[in-house]
Amino acid sequence: MPTMPGDCREGILRGLYLFRPAGNSTGPRVDILGSGSIMMEALRAQEILLEQYAVEANVWSATSYKTLHRDMLDCARENRLRPEAKERVPFVTEMLPDPDAVVVAASDYVKALPESIAHAVPGRFVTLGTDGFGRSEGRAQLRDFFEVGAEHIAYAVLSELARTGRVGKEKSRQGARPTRHRRRAPRSADAVAELRAFRRLIAWATV
Repeated sequence: MPTMPGDCREGILRGLYLFRPAGNSTGPRVDILGSGSIMMEALRAQEILLEQYAVEANVWSATSYKTLHRDMLDCARENRLRPEAKERVPFVTEMLPDPDAVVVAASDYVKALPESIAHAVPGRFVTLGTDGFGRSEGRAQLRDFFEVGAEHIAYAVLSELARTGRVGKEKSRQGARPTRHRRRAPRSADAVAELRAFRRLIAWATV
């Protein structure tokens, strides 16, 4: 587990803080939001983008989308009820203010959770999540199945940069879209027996 950067207590409590900033090269610059177990994938995507495609990425840790969303709603309500006062800006907008930015949020939550703050992110906001049911041999295959691994995060960044014209489309093709593996894990004899027993139980319960 990476150590906690200094001066980030407020961000941790408010839902978002800069975990690892981008470097100082002149390449395109993007923002990646990582959460939970996918944080390590976000950090690896940052390395892939820099080393292979000369794209700089800020990696943010999204500690609570619920807190960010609640703050967004509180700001909207206060601005609605007090039109004469100075407009209050959501915390996530303060952290990600660039309307031309490419922001990719990757997590092992359903996409609806990070998308709950999309209204407060001025830039191009892309979410990667684990909607549906996963079938895989292990965690690496599961991340690949849901397209939330480092390669998928990097590809999402390159795709959005190509759509905005900040990198050539040939560069996004270089980061050829990772294939999603759906190979079913081999079943042991015990697993097959348990599955058959479960099917018989379901059949009996629905008679």
